[in-house]
Amino acid sequence: MRNLKHLAVATALALASFTAPSSAQDRSITVASTTSTEQSGLFGYLLPLFKQKSGIDVRVIAQGTGQALDTGRRGDADVVFVHDTPSEEKFVAEGAGVKRFPVMYNDFVIVGPKSDPAGVKGTKDVATALKKIADAKAPFASRGDDSGTHKAELRLWKAAGVDPKAIGDSYKSTGSGMGPTLNTASSLNAYALTDRGTWLAFKNRGELDVAVEGDAKLFNQYGVILVNPEKYPTVKKDDGQAFIDWLISPEGQQAIAGYKIGGEQLFFPNAKGSS
Repeated sequence: MRNLKHLAVATALALASFTAPSSAQDRSITVASTTSTEQSGLFGYLLPLFKQKSGIDVRVIAQGTGQALDTGRRGDADVVFVHDTPSEEKFVAEGAGVKRFPVMYNDFVIVGPKSDPAGVKGTKDVATALKKIADAKAPFASRGDDSGTHKAELRLWKAAGVDPKAIGDSYKSTGSGMGPTLNTASSLNAYALTDRGTWLAFKNRGELDVAVEGDAKLFNQYGVILVNPEKYPTVKKDDGQAFIDWLISPEGQQAIAGYKIGGEQLFFPNAKGSS
């Protein structure tokens, strides 16, 4: 009997020593973000650096910005990290998020076939380029997924005075992320709007090349927001805020600037204050 008691005590102590460190180290957050931050490879570069610094694992749900914000509205994420400033400000104003912090920017570009059937190569005015693409009825692949890129595309079509739905069959709505949409554009030799980060990481370019860039309207700002823990009690407030604080710290900003592909920087940190 005494031996059995000793065995039971020893087993309990062994289990305690096995489980305690694991529960102490079990720190993780969920970040709802855009497909561009995932498919560009940025998260694959940043998150191990953050884990090494904080001990916090980050699980990413990669969606279009509209879907990512809706994930936050359901309380299914701790942090949202997206790129459509009007939608982000609305998210905070309605009480779903605490505060928006700008993190970084890059730009959008229009890519298209090297044969350039719409004759837009080198055009600096994106509205003029889109009107020429529409007039030529050249194929155009759209994400069509309520993402930040899709929202930007619709604003640009509006600035061009064009209803893309009126273009006809040459306007292809993929309803998918940036990578799959670029694959569609490559297979169809179509034009497409893409963030530069995903484009630089994209391998299946086929005959596609950058056709339009440099217009101020193509500026692409990213922001990060803690989902409101007062509205959603399951939000991991402290660890979520730790991730935000790291992103906008000098260390996090340097890490963002350090992510390059082929020597080209994909994102440019600009966390100078908050809005």
